[in-house]
Amino acid sequence: MAFDPRASGAIVRAFAIGLACFVAFATLSACSDAKVVSEYPDKDPLKGDYKPQYGKRDSVFGSGGLVIGGDAKAAPEEGEGGGGGIGVNGFLWRASLDTISFMPVASADPFGGVIITDWYAMPEAPKERFKLTIYILGRSLRSDAVKAAVFRQVQEEGGNWVDTKVAADAPAKIEDAILTRARQLRFAALQK
Repeated sequence: MAFDPRASGAIVRAFAIGLACFVAFATLSACSDAKVVSEYPDKDPLKGDYKPQYGKRDSVFGSGGLVIGGDAKAAPEEGEGGGGGIGVNGFLWRASLDTISFMPVASADPFGGVIITDWYAMPEAPKERFKLTIYILGRSLRSDAVKAAVFRQVQEEGGNWVDTKVAADAPAKIEDAILTRARQLRFAALQK
């Protein structure tokens, strides 16, 4: 059998890789029993001797951290509305969907707090149709946390739909209906 120099080079490389892995493993496992000191005495010329505490501290996002999707533990009396799965007030969200349930919903974003309906024509006025966009602006149950935008179109003789003005109080009436329903839902949750 003849000696192949390429085979010996592969063996040397495999041995070197194995040795490097062993050294890395040994180095990392040697660091696993390190004792960490959490208090370091320091001297400040203005404050004198003090020992800063390096225990558990709040993060840059506050004491609760960064909450995505809400706090499922929030009590209804805090005005948060519970509802750990959405990023807006749960009572306002449910009340908005209940209030506009007669209209077809085109889009609903519970994290951004936006509900967009499709065009809806009432049976008694088929040549007039409405579209709503509901914005839930916060996590608390307040009157300024909900905003409604109302759009109205009228059908011309040729069949085209033309944008027309909406009654000035229409958005406020929808917002009031949503707030009334949200208060009912909150009251029912507090009674449980």
